[in-house]
Amino acid sequence: MRVDLFDFDLPEENIALRPASPRDSARLLVVRPDGEPLLADHCVSDLARFLRAGDALVFNDTKVIPAQLEGQRIREGGNELPVSATLHMRAGPERWKAFARPGKRIKVGDRIAFGHTGNACLLGTLNATVEAKGEGGEITLLFDLTGPALDEAIMAVGHIPLPPYIADKRPEDDRDRKDYQTIYAREKGAVAAPTAGLHFTPELFAALDAAGIERHFVTLHVGAGTFLPVKADDTADHKMHEEIGHVSAETAARLNAVKARGGRIVCVGTTSLRLIESAASEDGRIHAWSGATDIFITPGYRFKAVDILMTNFHLPRSTLFMLVSAFSGLETMRSAYTHAIQSGYRFYSYGDASLLFRASK
Repeated sequence: MRVDLFDFDLPEENIALRPASPRDSARLLVVRPDGEPLLADHCVSDLARFLRAGDALVFNDTKVIPAQLEGQRIREGGNELPVSATLHMRAGPERWKAFARPGKRIKVGDRIAFGHTGNACLLGTLNATVEAKGEGGEITLLFDLTGPALDEAIMAVGHIPLPPYIADKRPEDDRDRKDYQTIYAREKGAVAAPTAGLHFTPELFAALDAAGIERHFVTLHVGAGTFLPVKADDTADHKMHEEIGHVSAETAARLNAVKARGGRIVCVGTTSLRLIESAASEDGRIHAWSGATDIFITPGYRFKAVDILMTNFHLPRSTLFMLVSAFSGLETMRSAYTHAIQSGYRFYSYGDASLLFRASK
């Protein structure tokens, strides 16, 4: 499909730079492609009203790490170069794939020293060698540390990698370490937050529990590739970056039981949806699953397991706007986004949410 079909104009004032407080006070646009009304304005705290006892929410319990590293390329002769690297997928105990700037000036074999100042002195500098170089500024870093020692060093010298549409407008601060993390985050490894989950509070969990709605957790470590624009003119020419995920046998069995008794699978976030759809067979059965997925969902995709999706509002021409258009219909989502923009909904990671019902056709 032509990528320009997924384009739209978004005013700057609709981009959220801070989350709603409390989190569940964010707005919620309910979108029913096959129902009446098509669009309805509500609040995230109303979520239980649109679900039924026996439905199951699926959350991504990945935890954001401070994966933005700043450092210097060190070469003999004093030819230093400031380097910014965003880790996006672990490739081994001592290896990470990263997007680096300035990508063209970094060569295989270069040594990079991250974290010369601040709390980095507690652990010393974090040094790495550029082991491989790919397209679009992607490199593979081989660190001098490995395993838990590397994890501790990254925690010490790294910064929360705020999305560019926020980072370009203000610096990261201490609030972001809490704001850019779900209350149920557990498994360290994400570069970006599963942002639909940022809206949940203990009070909202209590309301969902009282309504008889189940909670289940999967893990997909969100990579920085989620922020990359689609540069191709046709979706067939776009390559998705891989992300590592895990669905346990126990969770798969419980979700299959929900479906068997007539309950609905409600994914909180596109990351949960992509993982569940990766783990599902053509008959809709969800299986235990572990590994890397590069699933790319565009209109025409036949959803196998997911019935409802809660998600934030996404960038124009992005793979995520393509996904929601596949889920609820392109014209429906164009109407929904037009309504959201005109009604002052807040977009992107710290913005408001939508609750999308799957289109029947």
